[in-house]
Amino acid sequence: MRELGHWPQRFPPGGGLGENAAMHVSAKADYAVRAAIELAAAEAGPVKGERIADAQQIPLKFLENILADLRHAGYVQSQRGAEGGYWLAEPADTITLADIIRAVDGPLANVRGARPESVEYTGSASHLVEVWIAVRVSLRSVLERVTLADLVAGVLPAPVKELIADADAWVSRSAGGHTPPPQARRPTAPR
Repeated sequence: MRELGHWPQRFPPGGGLGENAAMHVSAKADYAVRAAIELAAAEAGPVKGERIADAQQIPLKFLENILADLRHAGYVQSQRGAEGGYWLAEPADTITLADIIRAVDGPLANVRGARPESVEYTGSASHLVEVWIAVRVSLRSVLERVTLADLVAGVLPAPVKELIADADAWVSRSAGGHTPPPQARRPTAPR
């Protein structure tokens, strides 16, 4: 059984590293978050890019570009030379996953490259923009709560732990498959 106070040690059945069912997390965002976690977990002092790349199996050239984006956004500092490397520019408990993702990929949610509130639909699809806004709020409710320090400690904020406590959260749904209405998926209480 998974301990809900900490990240699971293994991925759940049917899921695995790099599998993002209906949600898309770019390689750049995934690598950026993992690199930032490495920096948050590091002892005081600069961390060499090669060490981060090796620890997280990130191609070094790609990592260097990502670290440059994080440096430009103000989350990472660096120093060149034999004693050089990278370190967080702010405390790990003040940097959220949303901060890192926005630094390398831009807005958390977009529709065809535009912010959800700027998209307009007509006719029967006119209320679809409200769904895209709700999706963005949902992403924010997780990604703006989880800090690098949370991940290093292996303890997620209570609202996030509640989301993953539901067994249905760990079930991927295949494309083209029918998703039963919410009331059909919920177990019914005996009367």
